[in-house]
Amino acid sequence: MYAKCLKRAMDFFLSLMALLVLSPVLLILVVLGAVKMKGNPFFTQLRPGKNEKIFRLIKFRTMTCEKDADGNLLPDEQRLTKYGKILRSTSLDELPELINILLGHMSIVGPRPLLVQYLPLYNAQQRRRHKVRPGMTGYAQIHGRNAISWEEKFRMDVEYVDHITFVGDMKIIFGTVMAVLKRDGISSETSATMEPFQGTPTEATETVEV
Repeated sequence: MYAKCLKRAMDFFLSLMALLVLSPVLLILVVLGAVKMKGNPFFTQLRPGKNEKIFRLIKFRTMTCEKDADGNLLPDEQRLTKYGKILRSTSLDELPELINILLGHMSIVGPRPLLVQYLPLYNAQQRRRHKVRPGMTGYAQIHGRNAISWEEKFRMDVEYVDHITFVGDMKIIFGTVMAVLKRDGISSETSATMEPFQGTPTEATETVEV
């Protein structure tokens, strides 16, 4: 009952209330972001949602668009600004996703929406993460975020898909607040954000299944 009906109703109500209550903060971040990023404060990107339906994710921009001499974007760690680091460490860059939740593209809790180009790289088990709406936060976000491997992250995503409950979602929301306050798992061990997913080797498949 909760997963099929109540969860979406709760998402709509809570995202609407949050947008209204946080509107002054959002306005300040829009103005501040426009100044710090010297232009558009928003970052939008196509992401796969429920059943791999593509939608446009909205976030606050944290990185510049600087390119090298060949026209390629510089590495994340060079484009990530001090202002962007603050947004990421406090998760304020995620606030515009409340609009995605209100529109039904996302849920408050669920597997994080990743890049469209990763779709062909998932194995059958990992692809099951798209059976539900992606979330603003999720089970993996309170258990390491960007500091854990892709395979472990996907294992947690599928585990969540198979065990959606109201109590579980409340625990994840509370855990997210605690993780943000502690600023845990913002980066991986070798990158300022997270290394691109390259696919799971066949021999590692067994470690991903649950």
